[in-house]
Amino acid sequence: MKKNILKITAMIASVAMFASCTDLDIFPENTSSSEVVFSTFEGTKDALAKVYAAYTLTGNSGPGGKTDLPIPGIDEGSNADFVRTFFNHQEMPTDEAHCLWNDAGVPELNFINFTTDGQFTLGLYYRLIMQIMYANEFIRNADESLNAEVATFKAEARFIRAFDYWAMMDVFGNPPFITESDVLGSLPEQISRADLFQYIESELKELGDNGLLKAPRTNEYGRADQAAAWALLARLYLNAEVYTGTARWADAATYSKKVIDAGYSLKPNYADLFLADNNLNNPEIILPIAYDGKNTRTNGGTTFLINCTFNGDYQNTYADLLIHSGIYDNASWSGYRTREQFTQKFGTDDRRYMLVGENPALGADPSTYTNGLMTYKYRNIQSGSTPGNVINSASGDRAFADTDFPLFRLAEQYLIYAEAAARGGGSTAEAVGYVNQLRSRAGVSNITEGQMTANFILDERARELYWECHRRTDLIRYGLLTGGGYLWEWKGGVQEGRAVDTHYNLYPIPASDVNANTNLTQNPGY
Repeated sequence: MKKNILKITAMIASVAMFASCTDLDIFPENTSSSEVVFSTFEGTKDALAKVYAAYTLTGNSGPGGKTDLPIPGIDEGSNADFVRTFFNHQEMPTDEAHCLWNDAGVPELNFINFTTDGQFTLGLYYRLIMQIMYANEFIRNADESLNAEVATFKAEARFIRAFDYWAMMDVFGNPPFITESDVLGSLPEQISRADLFQYIESELKELGDNGLLKAPRTNEYGRADQAAAWALLARLYLNAEVYTGTARWADAATYSKKVIDAGYSLKPNYADLFLADNNLNNPEIILPIAYDGKNTRTNGGTTFLINCTFNGDYQNTYADLLIHSGIYDNASWSGYRTREQFTQKFGTDDRRYMLVGENPALGADPSTYTNGLMTYKYRNIQSGSTPGNVINSASGDRAFADTDFPLFRLAEQYLIYAEAAARGGGSTAEAVGYVNQLRSRAGVSNITEGQMTANFILDERARELYWECHRRTDLIRYGLLTGGGYLWEWKGGVQEGRAVDTHYNLYPIPASDVNANTNLTQNPGY
């Protein structure tokens, strides 16, 4: 699968674009009509590959060229990729990550001072819209009479669309909304967060509970199945009170438990989850975004996650721990560090503590690369590598990663169940067992039922899931991203940290779309 579905062999034709983007020339040109692409089963599967590949690639001639998002203000290398832009929005405004660079768009994310024309926000917004459009076009045109498997393809496209709408709802709150049933070229209406929650919930329950997707662990690697739908439902319900005003802890426990009982298990070595061969013998990953150094070249994705933190001198100084980043050309960008308050959540015996550096604090100058710690969580080497025997990635590419990004994995579902239980939605005894499985793998002591509070789970999520694009959402759920209840260095743009206004719990809808579509109302405070 890793060398299969993500190799693009056809471009979706006649892609339906959101009419609020008034200049359709900014979108990629289509070389085939939808009638041609969807006239055969092979062409339909190629079109599904394009829907998936929109998560992995930024254009049609990697690592840069024929971009999917030729929009003013969006640079294909830095802010047109899904994982890179989502990471920047989910991690940079929090205690988990800080960017040392001062490029346009970076300071407002570092210091929680978001703007309506931020380049990274433009990139994430239009990337999600484009992925929704690709899914809509596929659902609209795929012909189930060609082959019975096309019905499964359409269910997968619906799942991808539901995930994209979840991300839009989480980040932007009240986005424009359009499906395959809407008239092409019409201005999309704005949907409220609560209504979008209901739509996503309905889609995922139909896809997962009614068997439209394949059974757990029966689809090709890298493609969605029922467990992916249940995993996203569990994540949706965990944050339901933020999205709708009504908590759904019991539902979060129910759907995380469905995933837990679906036959997955923890990978024995935590570090192996984030290496170049994490597509092999990995019973923990439910759904990845797959990368291949030869066929999916991008300066985003895990190539970014590896390069953005590594720097050359650390490769030598800490060689016994790092072993190697596994990227040799265009390597070691030395741009991102963790913040001290996050670092302090670990004991040094925790195997998940994959951090090195000279000074845990960012200090008075947060642009100095020796301030803050570097994480080597993501690497482009294979498991079994040692400092004296580095096993490079399977593709052998020296500049782009084979490492897959775990979009959903079992450990998250353990922690969703645990938090739901701590808040009254599940069995505390069962939850403690799940948490202690994670802690046993990490080499740290077990906890008791009395220790398993919601606040403990928040810290355990930080230790287990850091740099996997969860932290902003987690802090908002606990009421800690904004306000002054939890301060970290350089929160709000001052070294000691300060309270920030609650309107920053949502990002602004880009001004370019608000100005183009009279149906859209900007989020409060912008």
